[in-house]
Amino acid sequence: MESRNPFFNTKSYKESETVHDAVLIDYNQTMTLNGTINKSFLLLVLLVGGAVITWMMINAGYNPLILVFGGAIVGLIAVLVASFKPAWSPFLAPGYAVFEGLFIGGVSAYFEAAYPGIVIQAVGATFITFFICLALYKYQVVKVTEKFRSVVVAATLAIAAYYLISWLISLFTNFQPVHHGHSLMSIGISVFVIVIAALNLFLDFDQIEKGIANRMPKYMEWFGAMGLMVTLVWLYIEFLRLLSKISSRD
Repeated sequence: MESRNPFFNTKSYKESETVHDAVLIDYNQTMTLNGTINKSFLLLVLLVGGAVITWMMINAGYNPLILVFGGAIVGLIAVLVASFKPAWSPFLAPGYAVFEGLFIGGVSAYFEAAYPGIVIQAVGATFITFFICLALYKYQVVKVTEKFRSVVVAATLAIAAYYLISWLISLFTNFQPVHHGHSLMSIGISVFVIVIAALNLFLDFDQIEKGIANRMPKYMEWFGAMGLMVTLVWLYIEFLRLLSKISSRD
């Protein structure tokens, strides 16, 4: 079982591991840590740029609903296409970042209007979590074993199934999902989801490290950066949800 990110559990990603196993290797055309880091920062900048667009539109009194939902849909499509066509990642990854940014900006503006100051708290919590997980992984405090991977993936799939089933039921009935509202149970669920999202970061780090060790092709830097961005976006959204629940209890 592999990472929750669709980028890291596809046949295409695994097959790419042997692309550069030839005797003569051009290391300028293989995946590197610096290259992946640089592309991750670039995607982050593009995502923030997209978020600023819808954020400013809302603050100016416009309704960017089409951009918000359109960004979410296009971002999802980019993720699905890249998962099957990793070689297209140099084009899909920047597009994903921009369109996902449109979605994030709209969602963030909505939460900020309801709970002033929540966005900066969620951003701070996301990056603090990221760097803590990175440090724990770098210094091997947390090691990604097959058992660790299996537990995290199983928990992630359970969360996805729960969210999907709850959403489908709520469409046709008056059912109120347990994770809605600001009850202690709902807050506990959000904390659990955040923990699982954070654990997915370890799987992402591990897959990127393996990709570099296996001398995967250069375009996999975009692939790895895009996958990491997917997890960070998920983590950020979950922090927004948790903080909003806590604030609504005050």
